[in-house]
Amino acid sequence: MKRICVVVGSRANYSSIKSAMRAIKAHPALELQLVVGASALLDRYGSVVDLIERDGFTPDARVHMLIEGETPVTMAMSTGVGLIELPQIFSRLAPDVVLTVGDRFETMATTLAAAYMNIPIAHTMGGEVSGTIDESIRHAVTKFAHIHFPASAGAAERIARLGEPRDMIFQVGCPRVDLVAEILSDQDGLNGHLFDRGVGDQFDLSKPFVLVSQHPVTTEYGQSERQINETLEAVRAVESPAIVLWPNADAGSDDTARGIRKLREHGRAEYMHFFKNLPTAVYIRLMQKTSCLVGNSSSGIREASYIGTPVVNIGTRQNGREHGDNVLHVGHDRSAITDAIRQQQKHGPWPSQNIYGDGQSGDRIAEVLAGLGSVQVQKRITY
Repeated sequence: MKRICVVVGSRANYSSIKSAMRAIKAHPALELQLVVGASALLDRYGSVVDLIERDGFTPDARVHMLIEGETPVTMAMSTGVGLIELPQIFSRLAPDVVLTVGDRFETMATTLAAAYMNIPIAHTMGGEVSGTIDESIRHAVTKFAHIHFPASAGAAERIARLGEPRDMIFQVGCPRVDLVAEILSDQDGLNGHLFDRGVGDQFDLSKPFVLVSQHPVTTEYGQSERQINETLEAVRAVESPAIVLWPNADAGSDDTARGIRKLREHGRAEYMHFFKNLPTAVYIRLMQKTSCLVGNSSSGIREASYIGTPVVNIGTRQNGREHGDNVLHVGHDRSAITDAIRQQQKHGPWPSQNIYGDGQSGDRIAEVLAGLGSVQVQKRITY
């Protein structure tokens, strides 16, 4: 039985690896080990660990590694705390492979810990181009990793050009698209209890509404409050009801949250409802129904291309990423954002595009991990 250790540090981490976790858990040749840490443990970010447990997964370890403050200093310190704590967990669990996700600071801590302990590293979503420090982390993790699971053809080719052996690059698609395909095949839809959680006004979801998901840009620290203000004022100008999601835990998160709170406290959040966290199935259904997804979430690039959701992508966070025809790019200017939202609302849903997979990524990841022999992987460890 091959032990595969997955580290989940945020709500984005979880949705990005859930289908692979499920496939690994179900595979007769694999054993799933699960470590949950960082913002996934905290109530202020929606207690993602509770959702993980409701989905039937039991954490083998929990690691508190997120230092309060959401500044560049605390982000670097949190990475250091993770690097201190994770080796002890890996030593106890003795995984055969550590499977790490994407490009966040907890991904870097996970990767460095496994690398120094000579544990083979599998990496999802490598090879992609984007804005901010995320791209630097992503490419760095690629050079540490031994097994690569890129989501698109362009990403796979980029990994090869970085010098990684082609026989260890497996273009499997994006596990997040697996969840989209599964959820959209279920005809139940949204239930009537969405507004029982969160805070703010309620409205009729059968009529056009905007979905806002905007995170701080770590390389533009200090500008997050102004940036979210431009977005929210644009949404107000469109005069459509809006569902607004809380930002992630990156540096600048407090500034983004402050801008949201000020809007509410000043009585300017008419027909807006705010959520810390939403179950993946609910979020996907909202993406399917919304007249426009606004912000800088990677879901506007990945899931939205498969669903056909009209997207207004704001700022530099997703710069250079492969995207579908459904995405309009604008800067942090309320007039430009307003015009783009109206243009997307007028257009309506876009055709589905399979840029990031066809809904079978998790099964492919499990099969590759089960099929690779230990000698085949170990020979790639050159340090």
